[in-house]
Amino acid sequence: MNNIGQKIKDVRKKKGLSQEELAELAKINLRTIQRIENNENEPRGKTLNLICQVLDLNTEDILDYGMQTDKNYLISIHLSVLLGLFIPTGNIIFPFMLWVTKKDKITSLKEIGANILNFQIIWTFFAFFALIIGAILKIQHISFGPFTSTSSPLFIWSILYFINILLPIIFAILIRNGSTRKFYPNPIKFIK
Repeated sequence: MNNIGQKIKDVRKKKGLSQEELAELAKINLRTIQRIENNENEPRGKTLNLICQVLDLNTEDILDYGMQTDKNYLISIHLSVLLGLFIPTGNIIFPFMLWVTKKDKITSLKEIGANILNFQIIWTFFAFFALIIGAILKIQHISFGPFTSTSSPLFIWSILYFINILLPIIFAILIRNGSTRKFYPNPIKFIK
């Protein structure tokens, strides 16, 4: 066994839960929790999923089969998004290549990479849509509000690019400081 019980026990204590509370919240027998934490039994399937849901953990992080923690790689995948500033769709291609090569070898990379890619796909769609709308406004010489047909595309693009420059840098700094979670909002999940 690979100390799954000890990991569950450590996280449970950090969350301030007793064994009884964890058993009640996960709808699992208390004796099962005790056996797992004493490494007498290894949780499988539904039991492991229920415990992980209560403790707000990924099952991959608990199972840890040959996976390693690599903050530098997680930082690299976030910063690889910035290549999209110089190479069209580089904000999707480079993170995808980094994600595919190591998603099963680095802890949390599977979820973080999918989160980054989903956001970048949505961002690229909105950026492209803004470009098309801007081109149509310019061709038709249409202006609305304080924006003229020449300033609105520039304004929209500058906001979108600013967001896509600032967020990866902030998230890379957060990862360097120890946070490993999904940062980007993803209302639509293209990649799971």
